[in-house]
Amino acid sequence: MQITYDDFEKVEIRAGKVIKVEDFPQARKPAYKLWIDFGDLGIKKSSAKITKLYQKQDLTHKLILAVTNFPSRQIADFMSEVLVLGVVLDDSEVVLIQPDRDVPLGKRIL
Repeated sequence: MQITYDDFEKVEIRAGKVIKVEDFPQARKPAYKLWIDFGDLGIKKSSAKITKLYQKQDLTHKLILAVTNFPSRQIADFMSEVLVLGVVLDDSEVVLIQPDRDVPLGKRIL
């Protein structure tokens, strides 16, 4: 299915920095709870199924990209406010997408 450029512009993909990571044992599939700083947009929470490829200590201070204008979604007892973006591999593991250099937090991706 093709979309128009106008459709794409509706999706707000922004740069953020992970500032806190916790285990999420209540999730059905192994996941972390992430707190992400988006600059002027504030700190947003997300659940991410990235436990096999990433250790908690390696995620703190990592730059990521996330969709910031989806509705919040409840996952177990946690409200996920943004969708962290990644590449899904053949074994269903997720590799995070991130800027290749420092960028201002909250900046939009086009």
